[in-house]
Amino acid sequence: METLKNIFLYDQESPLLFTRLYFWGFYAFVLAVYSIIYKKNALRNGYLFLVSLFFYYKTGGLFFFILIFSTTTNFFIGKAIYNSRTPLSRKLFVALSVFLSLGVLAFFKYDYFFTETINNVFNTKLEVVTHAAKWSNVLLGTHFDIGKILPPVGISFFTFQTISYTVDVYLRKVKPVKSITDFGFYVSFFPQLVAGPIVRAAQFIPQLYKKYTLSRYEFGLGLYLILKGLMKKMFVGDFIAVNLIDRVFADPITYTGFENLMALYGYSLQVYCDFSGYTDIAIGVALLLGFYLPKNFNSPYKAKSCGEFWKRWHISLSSWLKDYLYIPMGGNRGGSLFTYLSLATILIFIVLIAGKLWLAPLFTVIIAVIWLLTRLFPGLRLTISTNINIMMTMLLGGLWHGSSWMFVLWGGLNGVGVVVYKFWKKISPYENSTHWLANFWKIFITFNFITFTRIWFRGETMQGTYDLMHQVSSSFGWLLLPGMITTYWKVFVVMIFGFVVHWLPDALKVKYRDWFINTPVYLKIIICTLVIFIIYQSLSADLQPFIYFQF
Repeated sequence: METLKNIFLYDQESPLLFTRLYFWGFYAFVLAVYSIIYKKNALRNGYLFLVSLFFYYKTGGLFFFILIFSTTTNFFIGKAIYNSRTPLSRKLFVALSVFLSLGVLAFFKYDYFFTETINNVFNTKLEVVTHAAKWSNVLLGTHFDIGKILPPVGISFFTFQTISYTVDVYLRKVKPVKSITDFGFYVSFFPQLVAGPIVRAAQFIPQLYKKYTLSRYEFGLGLYLILKGLMKKMFVGDFIAVNLIDRVFADPITYTGFENLMALYGYSLQVYCDFSGYTDIAIGVALLLGFYLPKNFNSPYKAKSCGEFWKRWHISLSSWLKDYLYIPMGGNRGGSLFTYLSLATILIFIVLIAGKLWLAPLFTVIIAVIWLLTRLFPGLRLTISTNINIMMTMLLGGLWHGSSWMFVLWGGLNGVGVVVYKFWKKISPYENSTHWLANFWKIFITFNFITFTRIWFRGETMQGTYDLMHQVSSSFGWLLLPGMITTYWKVFVVMIFGFVVHWLPDALKVKYRDWFINTPVYLKIIICTLVIFIIYQSLSADLQPFIYFQF
């Protein structure tokens, strides 16, 4: 009886993660049933929708009702958009979809922040009560803090997918699906449900109606991606996090500047291995079920500029922000009303984060000055508007990660990096050079800049970020280097391994990937066994959650 409860009931201490043995038992069961019904598309889609709901319930508990609400409302709104006879009604329905989707997202991600800010600014005593957490505590025996709203796991990812669906239906890029189970399957497909990649309706929905096929090459590729993802996450990312990064960031002032610097470089590797490892596994798991998910990472630390980095990192989010935020604001064509609305939204957030109402009139003056400059100097209008659009996109991307100064600064710095490079490349003496030294220099500068911005992305407090920078600049610990290298030698070996593999030429990576795919089954079994053994040897006592689950 206790075993059945553990299998079917939600346990907040044991979410259904790719890194847990329970997930692979779940996946084996899914495949076993799937092998019987895969030829019948409607039955197949409905079955995968149900197991995806179970997956989300095991991962997020009663929050899966939020997923059901989002799925149901956007399914019927999508139909209403398509069947509307006037442009106005179509616009009103798509606006309703965006309002409901972003409203739910804002409530769970920012309600506590807004309530706390209002209390601080206006000296009120408003309280936040999370009824979903209260019900979960009563029904499931969990121990959530009902006074603090925690966002449902993966809410940003399935919200962005539902928005892309209704907007694409509005733009006539895709027809609405006929069955709610098909739409539910698209929204909740379990491999990518909680941490992406974000899948566009136009990319995925046509796959719902195709026959299942899986070639020998696709089987080998799916298995390869799963093994690669597990190695990235568990052998590299988790090992250096537990043995260096988490310790240093918890209290930077107690470690030398060298340890802080290594932890910062280590975090750049960890967050890449953690997130890209998840999406590698997700793509591999989906491929074995006969579905293609979009590539989400393309060796981002090979980027030669900040702009290129964001075309290689979390590609599905970057392209979503470009298509549904940057371009509607005007993109590189100039400003629009949406530009100034986005600017106002960000500045309101900054006022609330700072808790200083006097900033509101100051920011109003700044917006007015910008608008006046674009009118007085028509030649600068396009340049100013385009760069504002870039900054707004990056700042909103930062605020998507969280409502704090840390994420505002992180997003703002990345926006500055993109804008500055746009001007620099016009005067750079080596911009068009193909010499290896010029390429190395560009990659070196870009990687170090991105790593520097992660001080605010990973730092636990603003004071902690100051402590880290202080230690690196004034207490490096040169005399202690031999001892620290000896102490952390295993961590450094794993870090070197991770960075070397990342920076290998793409052609070489394709060769050893295709070699694995073309190996006979018995050799695949041997390699899988060896990989599992290596991962097992590097495991810590507690499995580490995926970093992007919190977003």
